[in-house]
Amino acid sequence: MRPSGVVGKLAAAVGALVVMTVLLAGAAGAGSVFIAGSATAPRPSRAALSSIPADYLVLYQSAAATCPGLAWTVLAGIGAVESDHGRSTAPGVSSGANAAGAQGPMQFLPATFAGYDLPVPADPAPTPGAGAAPSPYRPADAIYAAARYLCASGAAGGRDTAGAIFAYNHADWYVRDVLARAATYTAPASTSPAGTAGPPGKAGASASALPGRAAGLAVDYAQAQLGTPYLWGGGTPAGFDCSGLVQAAYHAAGLELPRTAQQQYDAGPRLPAAAPIEPGDLVFFGSPTSVTHVGIVAADNQMIDAPHTGAVVRVESYHWDDYLGATRPTGVTPSQRPVLRPRTADRRSAADQRVGR
Repeated sequence: MRPSGVVGKLAAAVGALVVMTVLLAGAAGAGSVFIAGSATAPRPSRAALSSIPADYLVLYQSAAATCPGLAWTVLAGIGAVESDHGRSTAPGVSSGANAAGAQGPMQFLPATFAGYDLPVPADPAPTPGAGAAPSPYRPADAIYAAARYLCASGAAGGRDTAGAIFAYNHADWYVRDVLARAATYTAPASTSPAGTAGPPGKAGASASALPGRAAGLAVDYAQAQLGTPYLWGGGTPAGFDCSGLVQAAYHAAGLELPRTAQQQYDAGPRLPAAAPIEPGDLVFFGSPTSVTHVGIVAADNQMIDAPHTGAVVRVESYHWDDYLGATRPTGVTPSQRPVLRPRTADRRSAADQRVGR
């Protein structure tokens, strides 16, 4: 954890996240583990399973379980930003300290770590030195200490997760980065039982349940573009505008969509206002004849979008004042795909930087 800087918090609140169940099953002679989420906590996405070391994933989950309301994905987001889950070779990660004096994979200042370095109740991923004095360089000690710090700083019960992350490192960009990472580690919600549906605005079915699994593939593609710069008229990983990102994501999933946000909205099919919104659905803003923005739903109440000039592809809430509606793409034939050209109907630009809405 770095020293305190500018005082301030993100205005946006983070929805409550509930404690999750960690299932550990040792394979005979192999020492393997099985990790699963509970019905009310995030399951690891493919991005999480492929990018987080197995021992760290177990520790994030088990440490978060000591603080009901703290999602393991938030711990993992911090671990990713601070040290790439312990893999960074920067000073202070495996030994010594960085220029600010922070130590270990979760980058604690010694005095702060000393306040939260209680013994780990049960280390599901033993590391050398177990049983010795707590160390900020030992993953189990560092991750459990981080969970305790976040819990004491507002994450308990999901009361103020954003505020807890801000307390960990006093910077709004840091909060946004951690939450964006956490969103990529969250798998789409499980399919609802037959004949049931979640409330409007909730992801009530898995993306893979949509036609041809295209929705899940489109979300995966969009997640992989997080951090890509906004580029007006852009439709490649060199830069995206809002509709260019959506078109590229569904192209990667095998569905061809029109180019502009207005055309994508007109193409539909549109969802009824009371229908549950699911991962892979497109959410639109503006008016029916003047669509100004589009994003692709990634999880409950969250979309991935390319918002405006000067920003990057990111995860944010889709509950905006000018929310118009949602569609569930079915695509068009490849011969109908418009030629890629700078948009005219999508109007978010440097002159319309309504950041943080």
